Formats: sequence, C-alpha cells, structure tokens
Amino acid sequence: MSLLLYLDYAGVALFAATGALAASRKQLDLIGFLFFAIITGTGGGTVRDIILGRLPVFWVLNPGYIVVCCVMGVVVFFTAHLVESRYRLLIWLDAVGLAAYCVMGAAKGLAATGSATIAIVTGTMTATLGGVLRDLIANEPSVLLRPEVYITAALIGASIFTAATLLGAPLYWASAGGALAAFAVRGGALYFGWTFPTYRHKPGRHPDDVL
Repeated sequence: MSLLLYLDYAGVALFAATGALAASRKQLDLIGFLFFAIITGTGGGTVRDIILGRLPVFWVLNPGYIVVCCVMGVVVFFTAHLVESRYRLLIWLDAVGLAAYCVMGAAKGLAATGSATIAIVTGTMTATLGGVLRDLIANEPSVLLRPEVYITAALIGASIFTAATLLGAPLYWASAGGALAAFAVRGGALYFGWTFPTYRHKPGRHPDDVL
C-alpha cells in the first residue's frame, strides 16, 4: 500500500471519527453515528472528485472507504462515553485529519491537472469541507467560525507538498513536510490561540435611514 493511500485512509478514518463524536454530542443512535461518520469522512473527497471530474467518486470505486467510516462510527459509539471532553478530542482529531487530507487532496489535484494552483485548492478543499459538512448537519458552531487559524493550515500544508513535489523531492519527504506543517500550524493555533486580525467596521446604517 502506497504512502498516499495510507494518508487517504487516515484522513477518512480521522474525519469519520470526528463525525461520530459529533453524533455522540447529539446523543444519536448507531445509525446516526454511521451517517455522520460517512458524511464527514467522505465529504471533502467527494466534492474534490466531482470538481476534478473523477467519476465515479473515490468511495464508489473503492467501498473500503465506507467500511472504514462504519468501523470508526461503531468504535466511537461504544467508546465516546469514556472521553471527558468530546469536543476537545473532536477538534484535535480534526487537526490530524486535516494534515493528512490536505496532502492527499493536493496529490490528487496535481495528478489530475498538473497545475500547482489546482493542487493547492483541492488540497485545501479536501481537508476542510468534511468538517464544515459535519458541523452544518450537526447544527454545531462551524469550525470555520472558531477564532483560531484553520483553512490557512490546510493551505500551507497543501502548498508545501505541492512545491516540494514540483521541485523533485521524494514523495515521503514532500508528504511528511506538508502534513507536519499543516498540523503544526493548526495544532499551534489550538494550543496557543493563534489568530489573524479580524475585520473591524463601524456600525452600519439602519435600513430605514437609507434614502
């Protein structure tokens, strides 16, 4: 099994676990856990494949990804109660999944188009959309709305992998560099509270005041 395939399975499994943890916070039944695990684990990759025109999408070609999601859903269903802070675990697993998936998404984008720009976009998209879908369906505050750096971490990881690959670095080094950079940025943001300056504006005019 190739390194990229390991990263693909790891990203799917980790995001599936975060989906199942979201289901545990909503106190759903086992089918709910499986649904959240599958949607979160495959969501980003599904959108990526559709945009790249890679049809059928990856989990249709290889149902093993669905099996991985289901296994994670079942495991979390029987073990989630052992975790004191499930949301803290969720966001840290999300960080690890983001690190693996930004590299995998970039690799697939680069292989499909040969474009560094598309590779970075697909890497970022693959790593973030699963978490966005999870939070949207679970009616949880979106991870995108947390103050800490999020999308930037995936962007940096995908960019480093893409640049290293185009410069001729071995796959292991390029993948490790991209994944470690993404996790370092996201993990640092969670631990140290790294943020970017936010938009500051004056209060807008009331609609009734507009002529």
